[in-house]
Amino acid sequence: MSTLVIVESPTKARTIRNYLPKDYRVEASMGHVRDLPQSASEIPTTIKGEKWAQLGVNVDADFEPVYVVPKDKKKVVTQLKDALKEATELILATDEDREGESISWHLYQLLKPKVPTKRMVFHEITQEAIKKALKNCRTIDEQLVRAQETRRILDRLVGYTLSPLLWEKIAWGLSAGRVQSVAVRLLVKKERQRRAFREGTYWDLKAYLEQAKAPFTSQLVTLGGTKVASGSDFDPNTGQIAAGRNVVLLTEADAVALKERLTGKTWNVTEMEERPVTRKPSPPFTTSTLQQEANRKLRLSARDTMRIAQNLYEQGYITYMRTDSVHLSEQAIAAARDCVEKLYGKQYLSPQPRQYTTKSKGAQEAHEAIRPAGNTFRTPQETGLSGRELAVYDLIWKRTVACQMADSRQTQITVQLQVEDAGFRSSGKRIDFPGYLRAYVEGSDDPEAALEDQEIILPNLKVGDHPNCKEIEAIGHETQPPARYTEASLVKTLESEGIGRPSTYASIIGTIIDKGYAQLVNNALIPTFTAFAVTSLLEKHFPDIVDPSFTSKMEQTLDDIAEGEANWLPYLREFYLGDKGLETLVKEQKSQIDATKARTVELENLQAKVRIGKYGPYIEVENGDAVVTASIPKDLTPADLDPKQVEVLLKQKTTGPDELGRHPETGEPIYIKIGTYGPYVQLGDKTEENPKPKQASIPKNVPQENVTLEMAVGLLALPRTLGTHPATGGRIQASIGPYGPYVVHDQGKEGKDYRSLKAADNILTVSLERALEILSEPKKGRNSANSKSKAALKELGNHPEDDSPVNIYDGPYGPYIKHGKTNVSIPEGQSVEEMTLSQALELLASKASSGKKSTRKTSKTTSTRAKSTAKSSKTTAKKSEG
Repeated sequence: MSTLVIVESPTKARTIRNYLPKDYRVEASMGHVRDLPQSASEIPTTIKGEKWAQLGVNVDADFEPVYVVPKDKKKVVTQLKDALKEATELILATDEDREGESISWHLYQLLKPKVPTKRMVFHEITQEAIKKALKNCRTIDEQLVRAQETRRILDRLVGYTLSPLLWEKIAWGLSAGRVQSVAVRLLVKKERQRRAFREGTYWDLKAYLEQAKAPFTSQLVTLGGTKVASGSDFDPNTGQIAAGRNVVLLTEADAVALKERLTGKTWNVTEMEERPVTRKPSPPFTTSTLQQEANRKLRLSARDTMRIAQNLYEQGYITYMRTDSVHLSEQAIAAARDCVEKLYGKQYLSPQPRQYTTKSKGAQEAHEAIRPAGNTFRTPQETGLSGRELAVYDLIWKRTVACQMADSRQTQITVQLQVEDAGFRSSGKRIDFPGYLRAYVEGSDDPEAALEDQEIILPNLKVGDHPNCKEIEAIGHETQPPARYTEASLVKTLESEGIGRPSTYASIIGTIIDKGYAQLVNNALIPTFTAFAVTSLLEKHFPDIVDPSFTSKMEQTLDDIAEGEANWLPYLREFYLGDKGLETLVKEQKSQIDATKARTVELENLQAKVRIGKYGPYIEVENGDAVVTASIPKDLTPADLDPKQVEVLLKQKTTGPDELGRHPETGEPIYIKIGTYGPYVQLGDKTEENPKPKQASIPKNVPQENVTLEMAVGLLALPRTLGTHPATGGRIQASIGPYGPYVVHDQGKEGKDYRSLKAADNILTVSLERALEILSEPKKGRNSANSKSKAALKELGNHPEDDSPVNIYDGPYGPYIKHGKTNVSIPEGQSVEEMTLSQALELLASKASSGKKSTRKTSKTTSTRAKSTAKSSKTTAKKSEG
């Protein structure tokens, strides 16, 4: 007798195998084994002629979905069927959430087992948890499956109905999604606020005081009994003091005059207040709070955080990472309290075990918070983990332990001082007992916010004291526009509004960036002009799709379906086929949408028109009888585009580019121009004889007006050969690329080793010695919490065709296989350890063949963009959903 157990990934299979009897065989499904068709080639021939075929959902027959086994999963399914033939029992042990329930259901439908079948669920992979789960198997939860299927169908209907409309009206390759489009609108609304923002200026005084030789500072707060204006008193839309505010607005002259008047005068302490404050620890992590904190503290994207957490869960280090719950089991509370007592002492334990309740809208999924796995918690040092896995585990461990620690007791101290008619205030903080702050301090979205564990020391002051003023400083301030969303603050907003599910936020944010709706710059999500155009179209013609409250109600309905409190079929019919259903609206609105207007981004206080073109956004203005256009550089955001910027961009088209001078050797003119990637220099004019004149980017840290003829000549001479590497004999050069100035070491067959230059290095003068020093430093990976050299995660061997290495590397979007210049991602569910050379060769070959096909189809599609949506929708381009 043998039992076949099916889980999602090889890593999970390997871990769980350790806790099962010897006659249990564990196999991996490699994620989903069936899904709706993703491309025209996957649509079954039996339905290709149907009008709904490209949807993959028969909207005329009770929304019956068409499921297919993707090409890359057919081998997996065959292997699972073969394994089942030898089994006398089947256990489906996929994850315990809706997605996992759906995978189990699809496996059951595909494998059609003739042997007894059970559903096993657990939220951590430990020996005790697996043994307990084996004793408490159940059947597949049909309501959960139906809720997940409804969600999948809903996402498909929205994505595949609206996306072709966006292709036709705005630009090819765009996508709409049930949650994605709401998230993009949030980014756009914030950017509109930044554009409408008007800066306000105000001044105040800062005093440097001393009491019994102990220094402290104090801030001006009142003058003549009236509050002195601060940033919160300004209207962001006018830059003026908000209506109804009774405040004194100081100019620079006022502040300087007041400073002079108060200098040398007597200071008096008029009031002292000490207020005790108790701070409680945050609850243990849920999916969204882990994503937020990892973004704040480790600068990890939501996608990276989820991938790392998935690895930790599958290796048995943490509990299941997709959860809305902050609940902890009794064993988890006991384990956390044991850690506190051993590491910090009994005085740091909370008097009673803490249990938290979930407050987020529609909370569901797994029934426990994310925490270290097991009855006892391994400290981060005991895990043997390293790099980003260690950093994320450390975060989870600290947060879980801290939630069972005593409150932090602090005293807030406020001192009011008077000098003539000016009132000053000093604020201090004394930590009387650190409590949970010994273990964990929560991060903040406000970079200027003081951390909770920082004391602000004031000297011993009492009413009637006359501290000595050492200096008074007049300080000018400008009000700041609303902060852009970071991944952390966007996730927080989506969750608070009840939009989407935390388990989907990582893929949604990834899609927004991948589709060109936002750029991630210094951890801020900046919407593009394309995002503005798409949001404006959806707001005008399909307002419900981008309405947070509508989307939140939709989520609630999906939850009700999961609970059996709502019927899925009437809901889908009303949403899609009803009088105000999506299909009806698209048919009505399509003819009313003017493509030229849809591609135009309207920005207030800007006479020039911004349009979305085939190659990106551009400016268009009328110049007499002609129309002048200019590309908008990729790093120029909608909030920053003003009339002055427009003038600079159009100048080279109307009056010609600025000429710096003539090249000392060739005599050709050297121009400064602005292109899609920013300012650059160009040697000579573009002619039939010289269709591609030499160009070179200007470094981002060099203002355009500071570029000299000598500098331009040097930039045009790039790349500079600095010499040869003493160890390899390989050539070392300096040049500028899309990511800025760099040095490169040509290692022959081993490839090229690149390093970015530091801010202080000059691309035109950097020496061979300095280049060798930079090249000797470990390479820093993008989005990495821990910088490390770009070493292969695994060396698979050499490619049989050219004998060059095939290796696995860690990239910003997960591990990938690299052969020469070809990169291919490792499929979902497949681990680095399980990957073999033969499997890698198959993936590389598949990438090569699909790349050739996509090139032909892209060119064909581009030439027929103006054709009808019906024809466009038959393309194989994959649309994003959700």
